[in-house]
Amino acid sequence: MTEPVEQAARAALAGRLIVLPTDTVYGIGTRPDNAAATARLFRAKGRPTELTLPVLVPTPAAAREIAVFDDRAEALALAFWAGPLTLVLPRAASSRGWDLGGDLETVGVRMPHHPLALAVLARTGPLAVTSANRSAEPTPRTCEEIERVFGEAVDVYMCEAQPLPGAASTVVDLAHGEMRLLREGLITEADVRAMLHA
Repeated sequence: MTEPVEQAARAALAGRLIVLPTDTVYGIGTRPDNAAATARLFRAKGRPTELTLPVLVPTPAAAREIAVFDDRAEALALAFWAGPLTLVLPRAASSRGWDLGGDLETVGVRMPHHPLALAVLARTGPLAVTSANRSAEPTPRTCEEIERVFGEAVDVYMCEAQPLPGAASTVVDLAHGEMRLLREGLITEADVRAMLHA
């Protein structure tokens, strides 16, 4: 499996689009620090630029390089990463210039629990990755369906033999004071509050 991982990593680092499996849904992504690359991602999805692209990371340490972690973020990352939890946090200096759309002050970060995704991320560092669907449409659960959606707009498709679970990640906003649950996935609000003793 090394060759497809290397191909995907090279394509993403070159600013092209890749599709990769995660522990939630298939993602479509590219490097986050290249405005032309993220613009290509917005176009392929038909995604409004008011919506911010989330960023997948290979390790918690990589997340701390692009986002500002407080004690709550540290506790949630320790409890739920690698896994289906996206943390919306203030941007660190290194990611402040990234053109991810939406809020210029925050970034959504997640460490996925999937060996292929982590293998690519280990080679590329953080990638802007969002669900592999047209904006506002359901995310296909198989690579074949995704290829029908995106075709040649994507350079490298990394596929699993079986359909993915299909449940999106839980999204928690810690960037604006009180914890806010923006989307509930497999990790419930009760799970998050229990970990924060809130």
